[in-house]
Amino acid sequence: MHLEEFRDYCLAKKGVTESFPFDEHTLVFKVMGKMFALTGLERVPPQVNLKCDPERSASLREEYDGLIFGAFHMSKLHWNTVEIASNVPRNLIYELIDHSYELVVAGLTKKLKEELKNL
Repeated sequence: MHLEEFRDYCLAKKGVTESFPFDEHTLVFKVMGKMFALTGLERVPPQVNLKCDPERSASLREEYDGLIFGAFHMSKLHWNTVEIASNVPRNLIYELIDHSYELVVAGLTKKLKEELKNL
């Protein structure tokens, strides 16, 4: 998967915005102002950080050793780095993006969930 495909998929989700809040090389995707994905534009191979359920994180890291691992500078309990141009199946990458988005949406306040619903 190329970064452009990753970006397009994230932006197609309801309530998602993109920005560079940290520096000009780190692209962040937020749903209703809460981060669910980010990527370093200069990373080779391309890598993305996605939120993940802690139990699922452990099994993914074991199954895709070296391709999915604890995210640098983030809670390694809740965030994974995924090498998207690797042998990680494309469908799994889409599923992990969806999972991250859904985890963040589930944690939104009732007010933000209602705003998202009405978009």
